Amino acid sequence: MTDAVQLEALTKTYDDTVTALAGVTASFPAGSFTAVMGPSGSGKSTLLQCAAGLDRPTSGRVVIAGTELTTSGDTAMTKFRRLRVGFVFQDYNLLPSLTVEQNVVLPLRLAGKRADRRRVRAVLDQLGLGDRLADSPEKLSGGQRQRVAVARALITEPAVIFADEPTGALDMRSAREVLGLLRAVVHEHGGTVVMVTHDPAAAAYTDSVLFLADGRLAGSLRGPTVDAVAERLAHLGDAAVAA
Repeated sequence: MTDAVQLEALTKTYDDTVTALAGVTASFPAGSFTAVMGPSGSGKSTLLQCAAGLDRPTSGRVVIAGTELTTSGDTAMTKFRRLRVGFVFQDYNLLPSLTVEQNVVLPLRLAGKRADRRRVRAVLDQLGLGDRLADSPEKLSGGQRQRVAVARALITEPAVIFADEPTGALDMRSAREVLGLLRAVVHEHGGTVVMVTHDPAAAAYTDSVLFLADGRLAGSLRGPTVDAVAERLAHLGDAAVAA
């Protein structure tokens, strides 16, 4: 199995005093669903931002689908990110002035690509939003807004989708629906998803969990269950182990 994302000796420091990441090396195979977990301040959000090309690491390499982001200029990185990387965030990041359909095709428009309206409709149909194309986001529930965000992430057929606490603002039922959709992206459509979460129940939807503590790798877990993840999280503070 090839890797959709490779991180090599990733380090991120702020003001030369705060180390958010300390030499993290990890890979995320294509066609996998991985959760990244750790205590507050462990570096998980920084890891996602650097891996997704939203922030530059202080040192180390980020390779997505064979392209090294860390040697790319800002313009080249932005172009690559728009077409090859999908994003789903806790606060949806939908533009209220645009319709559902317009929000979904926005990454294509920003990249100067023409949207295939049949594909847009097909994706929204699959997510149960086929009758809401002309609606504004304010007319949707939280779960529906997050499904629009998932559709937007899918529309460019990216190499990887990064999700940062995608269920943090949702009720339990909506959270299960969104997690089921992300799992289907991987297991039914061959996509790759890397998700930052603090919730063991959310992590149980994934194939594996990568744990961080104090900016370092602190182990991993395949075939996670709620209880197994909760147990590992409870002991992460004991000792962070470099990979």
